[in-house]
Amino acid sequence: MDIQAPGGFADGRILVRKQDGIGWITINQPEKRNAIALAMWDAIAAAATDFAADDGVRVVVMHGAGGKAFASGADISEFDRVRSDAAAQEAYGRRSAAARLALEGMRKPLIAMIQGFCIGGGYATALIADMRIASNDSRFGIPAAKLGIAYGYESLEKLTALAGPAIAKEILFTGRQLDAAEALAFGLVNRVVAPEALESVVIALAQQIAANAPLSVKASKLAIDQIAGNPSRRDRQVVEMANRACFDSQDYAEGRRAFQEKRTPEFMGR
Repeated sequence: MDIQAPGGFADGRILVRKQDGIGWITINQPEKRNAIALAMWDAIAAAATDFAADDGVRVVVMHGAGGKAFASGADISEFDRVRSDAAAQEAYGRRSAAARLALEGMRKPLIAMIQGFCIGGGYATALIADMRIASNDSRFGIPAAKLGIAYGYESLEKLTALAGPAIAKEILFTGRQLDAAEALAFGLVNRVVAPEALESVVIALAQQIAANAPLSVKASKLAIDQIAGNPSRRDRQVVEMANRACFDSQDYAEGRRAFQEKRTPEFMGR
């Protein structure tokens, strides 16, 4: 068992650890329902960059501390200082976008483990994940219309791809909160489970993914993200290269041997 003791960033408001092939990012500001301050975006970017470079990390889980919120969006207490006008918003947007790009750029499966409030920018962060597993006491919403702001284009792309334009419009136009059952019905989350089962379900899912061939998982993630994303950004050559890497890999040979020998394969990611 490989365990790395938790490390803290942004004055302990982002916690990071690695265990059994799983990288963990904990949003740790429960007294503010895990609102994400600007320094926390920088810390998330640093954690994602580290996980991307570590072959021992096969899958990443992001969640909020305290059991009351995954993330409730941006830290509004900072708005007068870091988002006071359009120019300040652009600077803020560049740094928060860098964190989201770092999470996407890991090219490793990302699971959002959601309990409690998942609101605004918090749900935009959850949208980056490949899968969202929620407790049945979770709440979802995008209150941009109640704040007089606009939701980011790329986040709207992801939301519309999941839920369709009609549901996306209802969510944005009304700004209302959805319960977990509605979120599941709208396709916003993969599964809804009891709060006491949430962590064990997510760990079992992450372990199942981590046990599979990393190059195969990477190729599938790359292809599906392109299929579901903006058609103008599709690159079939990159997908084909990822597919070829699988068939040329030692893991493919190991998978065949393990099947013939009726044993569990041991994949190395190469």
